[in-house]
Amino acid sequence: MRGDLGYSFAYNLPVNDVVGDKLFLTFIVSFATIVFTYIVAFPIGIYSATHQYSWSDHTLTLLGFLGLATPNFLLALVLLYFANIYFGTSIGGLMDPHFLDKPWSLAKAGSVLEHLWIPVIVIGLSGTAGMIRRLRANLLDELQKQYVTTARAKGVPPFRALMKYPLRMALNPFISDIGSLLPHVISGAAVVSVVLNLPTTGPMLLERCVVRTCTSPARS
Repeated sequence: MRGDLGYSFAYNLPVNDVVGDKLFLTFIVSFATIVFTYIVAFPIGIYSATHQYSWSDHTLTLLGFLGLATPNFLLALVLLYFANIYFGTSIGGLMDPHFLDKPWSLAKAGSVLEHLWIPVIVIGLSGTAGMIRRLRANLLDELQKQYVTTARAKGVPPFRALMKYPLRMALNPFISDIGSLLPHVISGAAVVSVVLNLPTTGPMLLERCVVRTCTSPARS
């Protein structure tokens, strides 16, 4: 209740000092990834369902499968290269090196925003692709039901007929998917954080897991 998390014997520091900014930056990356996933997946899923079997639908489907199949660590390396070459963004990290261990300021927050888009795209791409496929399938199922045909027969405008009934029904599993998306974002962020050298809790947790595995009695 007092915010005192105790003392870390592994780091010989208070837990608040060990976690500190790492927990805060982990929350920022995870929250931004979830927002990115929904902002991108929502309109693309609707467009793909309402333009079934068109060239745009096939193109978006191909991009979705590529997003599901591309390893996160490979995409992270590619984006690091292009961000450094074309935008001059420093390699790795969530901020420029001179902001490390400095108090928060507007300049430091701006540096975090400058670097944030790379891990957000890398971590959120596979989740976005999966969301698009699920929303498309759910909406296509609703658009083929009798109440949609009845609404069209009564002269309801297509956009209103889409937004008022089938989209609401298709959004139920789309919204509930956040429960399965959050663990995926956090677990995926651990590996990506190591590749991108992000100062989040992911590398720290992996480091402690490796140390415990190597020093366990069974391994020795």
